Amino acid sequence: MQTITSKDNEQIKHIRKLKEKKYRNQYKEYIIEGIKLVKEAIAEQVCIKTIVICDGCDTESNFTPKLLYEIAKLNCLTVPEKIFKDLIDVENSQGILAVVEKKQEECKIDYKQDMLVLLDNIQDPGNLGTIIRTIDSIGLNQVLISKGTTDAFSSKAVRSSMGAIFRVNIVECENLVETIEKIKENNYKVVATTLESKQSIYDISYHKCAIIIGNEANGIEKNILNQTDITVKIPMTGRTESLNASVATGIVLYEYVRQKIQKI
Repeated sequence: MQTITSKDNEQIKHIRKLKEKKYRNQYKEYIIEGIKLVKEAIAEQVCIKTIVICDGCDTESNFTPKLLYEIAKLNCLTVPEKIFKDLIDVENSQGILAVVEKKQEECKIDYKQDMLVLLDNIQDPGNLGTIIRTIDSIGLNQVLISKGTTDAFSSKAVRSSMGAIFRVNIVECENLVETIEKIKENNYKVVATTLESKQSIYDISYHKCAIIIGNEANGIEKNILNQTDITVKIPMTGRTESLNASVATGIVLYEYVRQKIQKI
């Protein structure tokens, strides 16, 4: 275990860079924070490049002997509290972070999945992370995101995913219209959620289906909407007109689960 006391150390400067999307893309790495995520990364056999432990944070009692044993096998650094806090985005830290490598298969769409989820310009990283967590909860292994969607590997998105980021492939689509065309060629029907639809999410079958979730404020872009086979909406009997993007995604995906269970 190496002790570093200078904020100008090259390893520290490298980790600090990973707080920005352009460097996460350049180095194909991102930061995870907290004991739970580090434990999950180890359990999922994610490629962990570096572990950083805060020397001076009152968190040592949280490190079980088993976790310390696993950490000892890795490139592990200890840093003073002041340097550690400069590397993280949360105020109440658990005193540990890790730099992990992005999975190499992120750019490939798995057409063996019964359901595909496409996100069109989702902006809130908390929404994105929660959607990834929901996708993982129903046994899917990927999410397709438009170029304008917020970064799935930002600190907030990773935390909100609660470890699902290790199991769900992030497929970044340069051109969502072209991606939809390829999806149709693979015999999926493309479904869009929109408040303007007259059809309920409960009216259709989700077998071999690609569902599109739109931007929190503006919904799905018109050129994307024009590519869809079916539009649906979530029926609401109260006065609220729309739902949070992650909540809406969860409702739709669990209708898919309900239909799948009924067929078993």
